[in-house]
Amino acid sequence: MTKKTSTMTMEQIYDLAIKMGVKADFRSDKDIEDLLKREEENYNKLDKEKREDYNKDRLINPYLDSGILNLSLNKPVKKILVGIDADEAEILLADRLGDIDLVLGHHPIGKNLANLDSVMHLQADILNQYGVPINIAEGVLRERISEVSRGVSPINHNRPVDIAKILKINLMNIHTPCDNLAAKFLDNKIKKAKIKYVADLLKLLKSIPEYKEAIKNGAGPCLFSGTEGSRVGKIALIEITGGTEGSAKMYEKIAQAGIGTIVGMHMSEEHKKEAEKNNLNVVIAGHISSDSLGVNLFLDELEKKGIEIVPCSGLIRVKRF
Repeated sequence: MTKKTSTMTMEQIYDLAIKMGVKADFRSDKDIEDLLKREEENYNKLDKEKREDYNKDRLINPYLDSGILNLSLNKPVKKILVGIDADEAEILLADRLGDIDLVLGHHPIGKNLANLDSVMHLQADILNQYGVPINIAEGVLRERISEVSRGVSPINHNRPVDIAKILKINLMNIHTPCDNLAAKFLDNKIKKAKIKYVADLLKLLKSIPEYKEAIKNGAGPCLFSGTEGSRVGKIALIEITGGTEGSAKMYEKIAQAGIGTIVGMHMSEEHKKEAEKNNLNVVIAGHISSDSLGVNLFLDELEKKGIEIVPCSGLIRVKRF
């Protein structure tokens, strides 16, 4: 039997990603509606000159680290090259393959990378849900968000986008919506398992196909702080979504809020030391494998609609339908 293929427009793919990201967001629909409403109110207060510089995507997209980067050919999308990164190499690969309608990456590039700091406010809301007062969560993160903004400013953001334009390759990246999907998936799975010990948490993570495959590559789930015999206490997924690594100052506040164990994608040495200082168990699920999990949950919906997926750039493709 011939495999049935279908088509979508880039706008439909983008809209689906935002819709799924909002549904999986730890914040409520009302929280996100209020966020967009405040953006609209702020926009309406701007004078004509400032409105010209305003990024109107802010009015409809709560995840400015995600979106369409280059629409060179307004054609139906049947086949997508998908990678955790979609940089120069992936764009050249798509050109070489010849039949790719869209290059879809996970990590932000172009203007979406320049706006990475804007999604980090999500972390404050997640911390608040785990018991950290919102004023403290926002205060702790404020300096780190500013640091990330300054850190991405000197990067040559548009390098891959320019290459895609020259080669007439459609380009997009979906970041926080996919990270939301991964975080919600893990949150549901962990809550259902009713885990008591760190060893059981590691065992659960290692049973997930993306992490099981990552183990073969030496990048599986591992323990950064605590012992496998430690009791997990209250588990918090505070480092799966929200742009990038938060503030090292948050671990004291997390411990004071009654959290016993953190599950994250990755962790710097500075953050590890702060977590240890505050007697927190830290289980690192894995970066690329966690990214793959979130991307896969999105790609499943595209494949259900008949879109052909070509995985590359570290994506561990696992189907769940």
